Amino acid sequence: MSQLPLELPQRPALGRGDFLVTSSNEAAVAWIDRWPDWPSVALALVGPAGSGKSHLAEVWHDLSGARPVTVADLSRQPADRLLDRSAALLLEDAEAALGPEDEEALLHLYNLLAERGGHLLLTARQAPKRWNLRLPDLASRLATATVAELGPPDDALLQAVLVKLFADRQLQVGAELVEFLQRRIPRSFAAAQTVVAAIDRRALAERRRITIAVARAALAEAAGALDALET
Repeated sequence: MSQLPLELPQRPALGRGDFLVTSSNEAAVAWIDRWPDWPSVALALVGPAGSGKSHLAEVWHDLSGARPVTVADLSRQPADRLLDRSAALLLEDAEAALGPEDEEALLHLYNLLAERGGHLLLTARQAPKRWNLRLPDLASRLATATVAELGPPDDALLQAVLVKLFADRQLQVGAELVEFLQRRIPRSFAAAQTVVAAIDRRALAERRRITIAVARAALAEAAGALDALET
């Protein structure tokens, strides 16, 4: 008899030692490790959803003591107040819903960071030059940002990510199952997250250990969601 799986939140490990480094992200990792010796005020971590931007940003946050801010914070709080405890700021999903007031506030914040020798780490899906900014002065400032791209995972990284995602859920799987999945899912972190969650739900619902048969059934069940990730 099937058990109804509960949608409990999963807390991934986000330490520096948990970040998996391969050729697809080693350049971005090098820029994080190079801080505070950056050539410009801002560094933009750019990559698709689930590519590890937030994980790497968390590593930098721990390293630098940066203050995390949101797009909403930009226009709600004066730049001086945002910088009253740190000369380093972290702004995730930076290209999302930047309105005119947000752009003005971000420009002021950038200028103040430049005056104080501070730094700004941005995460986004696209480089700042593709953000369709309305404010020319902000566009010119962000055009000087160093862009560090996190690319699609290679085979080794995708397998390592699958192992880590299962481990984050306190699940142990064998190499054969990991290789089976790596050959059958789209080459993206989002796909890995989707399929691991689907396998976990199915194994829990059926009260079975995770096998290739369970994984095959979960893949079929998640086919629509995986196809949507590729569009």
